[in-house]
Amino acid sequence: MSGGAPVDFYFEFSSPYGYIASQLVDEVSGRIGREMRWRPFLLGPIFKATGQAPLVDIPLKGDYSRRDFERSARYHGVKLAMPPKFPVGTVAAVRAFYWVHDLDAAQARRLAKSLYAAYFVHGRDIGAPEVVVEIAGSEGIDTAALQAALADAVVKERVKGEVDQAMARGVFGSPYFVVDGEPFWGCDRIPMLEEWVARGGW
Repeated sequence: MSGGAPVDFYFEFSSPYGYIASQLVDEVSGRIGREMRWRPFLLGPIFKATGQAPLVDIPLKGDYSRRDFERSARYHGVKLAMPPKFPVGTVAAVRAFYWVHDLDAAQARRLAKSLYAAYFVHGRDIGAPEVVVEIAGSEGIDTAALQAALADAVVKERVKGEVDQAMARGVFGSPYFVVDGEPFWGCDRIPMLEEWVARGGW
């Protein structure tokens, strides 16, 4: 794929909007002629730094957000069923992604899509490490090696570094895109992102 530097696609595995974006970015990538660099992160540390909380836990915004999750999915033609346990911690999912990514980036993207589908389509608790490992196994990933990697200090540090870097770049929500240094937050900014690339900014 040609046309310029990759677009960084930041997302949280427990984010409905991140899930919706994950279903759209391959087509966006094709339209803009740019690679999408998938970069999962953890919102927990960012919430602590900003004083934010999950949308569903905020008065007034919570009810609206639950309505908008499903409305946004319908708008984009993305299948979504809010899981019974929401949100969940996604440390194991992020560790699994980066461990796989350092071996095979394409397989890591497939794993990310499978984890998202397991959570937002089938309602499985991807906060549980054993569920993450099982899903990875269904993608042909060595489950014993992954199980060990989830507790590996190097993998833990890798994820911490990714989260720290995301925060340093100003990432505060999911999805969050950075194209040529310009940040765009949210699924509703995807059309603007595409226009930014087409026009070379404004």
